[in-house]
Amino acid sequence: MRKGILEFCILSLISKKEMYVSDLIDELRKGKLDVVEGTLYPLLTRLKNGEFLSYRWEESTSGPPRKYYQITEKGKTFLTELQNTWNELTESVNTITNNQNP
Repeated sequence: MRKGILEFCILSLISKKEMYVSDLIDELRKGKLDVVEGTLYPLLTRLKNGEFLSYRWEESTSGPPRKYYQITEKGKTFLTELQNTWNELTESVNTITNNQNP
């Protein structure tokens, strides 16, 4: 379940602006999701291989070139599907947990 939620969060963040891995980690941590590079890189590779993300290289003044990720049209469609699924899931869980009889 966490993998799917991380994919949803990553696509959502990158849909707002292209991002470098350390930017993604910072934003995920702000949302109280503690993710390390070893978890993030395989997810980004899977999303890129699925054609949901693309990337470009940018030279860095403080080290090697950086890979910046962007969402693709296919990724935007998938993000919409994930958002709809998330909304249905949270509505279902809220209905179940808020309507329990003591």
